[in-house]
Amino acid sequence: MIDTGSLQPPASLRLTVDTDALAANWRALDSLSGTAQAGAAVKADCYGLGVDTCVPALRDAGCETFFVAHWSEVAGVTAHVPGGQVAVLHGVLNEADCAYARATGAVPVINSLEQAALWTASGGGRCHLMVDTGINRLGISLDEVSDAAIAALHVDILMSHLACADETTSMNRMQAELLREAAGIVEHRRLSLANSAGIALGPNFAFDLTRPGLALYGGVPRAELADQIRPVVQVEARLLQCRKLAPGEGVGYNATFIAPTHMQVATVSIGYADGFLRQRGPGNALTHQGRPLQILGKVSMDMVVVDLSQAPDLRAGDWLQVPWNIADAAQQNALSPYEMLTVIGRRLRRG
Repeated sequence: MIDTGSLQPPASLRLTVDTDALAANWRALDSLSGTAQAGAAVKADCYGLGVDTCVPALRDAGCETFFVAHWSEVAGVTAHVPGGQVAVLHGVLNEADCAYARATGAVPVINSLEQAALWTASGGGRCHLMVDTGINRLGISLDEVSDAAIAALHVDILMSHLACADETTSMNRMQAELLREAAGIVEHRRLSLANSAGIALGPNFAFDLTRPGLALYGGVPRAELADQIRPVVQVEARLLQCRKLAPGEGVGYNATFIAPTHMQVATVSIGYADGFLRQRGPGNALTHQGRPLQILGKVSMDMVVVDLSQAPDLRAGDWLQVPWNIADAAQQNALSPYEMLTVIGRRLRRG
């Protein structure tokens, strides 16, 4: 049988993760956390950048606590760190979740009285507890913190989640105070509230453990972090074909771009299936050695077309830089930086 893997040609897409920058971002956020220690949100395959790439870099930088959302994400993280360092934010919904937690050592974040009772009935042990202080997603309510089901838990991290940390609002202070109130009732070992933006709010929000996510991967959710966070992601795509347009010829689906004059254009191997979504097309440009190549027409599933007037020397096979600096709001075109990371397609991740 032929080993087709050894015959596979080079990819026409590539995503590069700067693990040195990733580690530097964690160290910066850990330092900004003051006396608190920074953990790391590594859910959604490290926000799309790859658990196998990112978790070892974060671990080696000094991170000791990792947060995922789903139980299906645990194995990928525990391949690189002990299970006891992994927290599962969605908690336990059934006995299978409880059994898996004990088998892997991963720690559930209890979010309701029902989850608390289930965890205790299955044998109990170390867990974390989420208290809702205003975001109204997951977590027990403040009037439930004195319930017997909560008192029966062995809570390591008592946590809540800021709803508006990227804004300057009294709600941030209110949530911090409500967490302090809960901490006076629930026995716990550590307190945690701040996400990436919350770290920038200062020491009153850091408590014992911070939980950065976006800023690790190059996002800047508050201006105070702008000088601290380095870009992590670089995306490149190969030019597939060059062609000439005559005046009046259209480009792409629905011919939303019509050539006003004779033009040289190129088709590039990236599209919305790779996470370069259609709303990122209008007004954006790919680049080659700093030269902007404006996107023409609609972004297709596998391709975009660019104007080569600034780089007429390019040929099929050349690599172009794709804008993926998630701290640059101008290139996002209505996408949040979280979406720019998590929509990255499989072909690009495997490039």
